[in-house]
Amino acid sequence: MKTLIEDIAKALVDNPDDVAVKSTEGDQNTVLELKVASGDLGKVIGKQGRTARSIRTILGAAGLKANRRFSLEILE
Repeated sequence: MKTLIEDIAKALVDNPDDVAVKSTEGDQNTVLELKVASGDLGKVIGKQGRTARSIRTILGAAGLKANRRFSLEILE
């Protein structure tokens, strides 16, 4: 899942070298923290959060198949 989020974020931003994803795993939950350059933050979030919501939807669907729950946090 970490590489999936990295690939999606790198395709969206102007500075793909500044994309970093950190994974923190729990029992049934995994938190993915996405960090991008400050100028690219709006591109990852999208208008009214639509892009971020779409990425979270993809994570939810992939989590059903992996029998885990994933959550995405976008850091500044």
